[in-house]
Amino acid sequence: MIATARLILRPWRDADRAPFATINRDPAVTRWLGGPKDAADSDAMIERQRAMQADRGHCFWAVERRDDSRLIGFCGLRIGGHAGTPVHDELEIGWRFAADCWGQGYAREAAEACIAWGFANTDRNRIVAWTVPGNAPSWGLMLRLGMTPRPQLDFDHPQFASDHPLCRHVVYAIDRAG
Repeated sequence: MIATARLILRPWRDADRAPFATINRDPAVTRWLGGPKDAADSDAMIERQRAMQADRGHCFWAVERRDDSRLIGFCGLRIGGHAGTPVHDELEIGWRFAADCWGQGYAREAAEACIAWGFANTDRNRIVAWTVPGNAPSWGLMLRLGMTPRPQLDFDHPQFASDHPLCRHVVYAIDRAG
């Protein structure tokens, strides 16, 4: 669906279930996401992405490497964050990659392609991303993508208690050029 020099971003397949579950079981991958997920949670996420793709024409797409067809994570776009927060109706870019794929530029390559696709194929004037303040690799990528902090959109994640270390989320955005 979207091809880059090293990656293919595409809709989810049933064959993605086992490798995606492996990614989601990794404590390093899920450190800033509330911890490891079981296979049922991973499968449910795939089904939500499939539904979004069918409904809106985009989702957090499966990302596979072109050279070996390995599923290495996801990257894509979705509408709507969390009800009752400033991001509830924003176009969000998100990513998650297997830990052994970190530091190789895959997330940036995929995210740049998704941002370009989002501005070419939606009428949204900005694309946002969020993470917790401690997740420096994630917000560092946001900065490298040309995103800037948008503190007026920062929010407390409804999944976590107000005193939980993963409650506060910082939001970055990139605006449509011109």
